[in-house]
Amino acid sequence: MHGVTDTLQIIKRNVKRNFRIPQLLIFSSIQPIIFLLLFNYVFGGAVRGTGSEKYINFLLPGILAQTALFGAIQTGVGLAEDLSKGVVDRLRSLPIARYAVLTGRTVADAVRNVFVIILMSVVGSILGFRYHHGFGNFMLAILLVLFFAYSFSWVSAIIGLLLKDSETVQVAGFLWVFPMVFASSVFVPVETMPSWLQVFARNQPVTQVVNAVRHLTQNVGSSEAVLHTALWASGIIVIAAPLAVWLYKKTV
Repeated sequence: MHGVTDTLQIIKRNVKRNFRIPQLLIFSSIQPIIFLLLFNYVFGGAVRGTGSEKYINFLLPGILAQTALFGAIQTGVGLAEDLSKGVVDRLRSLPIARYAVLTGRTVADAVRNVFVIILMSVVGSILGFRYHHGFGNFMLAILLVLFFAYSFSWVSAIIGLLLKDSETVQVAGFLWVFPMVFASSVFVPVETMPSWLQVFARNQPVTQVVNAVRHLTQNVGSSEAVLHTALWASGIIVIAAPLAVWLYKKTV
């Protein structure tokens, strides 16, 4: 219970910090809205489905996954910033659980992701997005995206602990996130890619979470994607979380 209390206090601190920096919330919300508008109106005509299917119904699940991943990058950025400013040193001098600092950071960033994803869902609805598989499945899709993003927050935490510079962490974060996002089913069907790229695109975690969200909201594709996403996210946490805690102890 001591460690849980410590974690809750760190979460409280980081959530307050996020909401006391309005420009952080504003710009982290504007970017995915721009992506949504540009891809919907620029690529919508070229990638439109057959019949009355709207591209926004195909696109929004991918944008939600992309937004959550981009939000996960901020975990490493914020951690590196706390390291450089001595915040982590002050926390280390206190009798608190070592894992509380990292868990508090990742959970607080997940809370920020909730705000951004809700906003994206509202904007998508304005543009014509509709879920056709029930409101319960839509909420399950949102929770699945948040769980997926939470797992990648631990990967970002590892990068932040290794590099320790917020600007470098941000650049490094996009270096590994961009190929996963664009070489996936976020914007276009995997079938339109070269055969050699389809092998990677079909089996990587971003495609799995996007396919899972499309299944839960549009009732298309296989339900196996939901299980695969849960397995990917759980596996990443099992590997990355202990590694991040070990690096935290060694680094600071």
